[in-house]
Amino acid sequence: MSDKWLQINDVICVYVDMKNSTQFSASSHASTTGKIYTLFTGTAVRILKQFDASYIDIRGDGVFGLFNSDEIHKALASAVTFKTFASEVFIPKVLSKKKDFETGVHIGIDQGNLLVSKIGLNKYKNNTDMFNEVWAGKPVNFASKLAGLSENNEIFVSERYYKNITNNNALYSCACSEPVLLWQETNLEDNDKIPFDKAMILNSSWCTKHGSETLEDIIATDEQ
Repeated sequence: MSDKWLQINDVICVYVDMKNSTQFSASSHASTTGKIYTLFTGTAVRILKQFDASYIDIRGDGVFGLFNSDEIHKALASAVTFKTFASEVFIPKVLSKKKDFETGVHIGIDQGNLLVSKIGLNKYKNNTDMFNEVWAGKPVNFASKLAGLSENNEIFVSERYYKNITNNNALYSCACSEPVLLWQETNLEDNDKIPFDKAMILNSSWCTKHGSETLEDIIATDEQ
């Protein structure tokens, strides 16, 4: 077991979690549950990898990806892309298996400092290699808690992450209509699990008409 912890400053964590996964597994055949979990987690991993997450991990039916501090918009793009997948593919797939079952995705994003260490059994002393990364610190923990607040496929983000979003296409509606702010503020003063007074909520997915060009424009912001 290692007692060495490495601090990584200013990391962005995108956390996605399947809504009502426990109820689904409890009321479905193992093979059906396995296929649905694989679709959810497998797609989450592929999308996070597509947007160049530096690290990806699976926690039960949840998945998180870590992005560098200069990848603000890539992190958001990955979250919106997965939200779009959930709305257009995942939820219809679940409903084809279980009619009227309520499911979806919880998504949270936070930004801050992280600690990481490898904890497990030393292969030289125990003849096995069972080390695994353990992430400690606020971004993973609070991204998970923010994700847990969402009910209808919203993306909940911390204020300290939101303030770094600069691209207008990430903040306002697209050319399909008169531009309006896409984000809503929510008060968290009564939530004793999250030390933020407020968070920001995004409800929209990629526009079917302008989604591709909007995505490219948002991602390009990190490269400027």
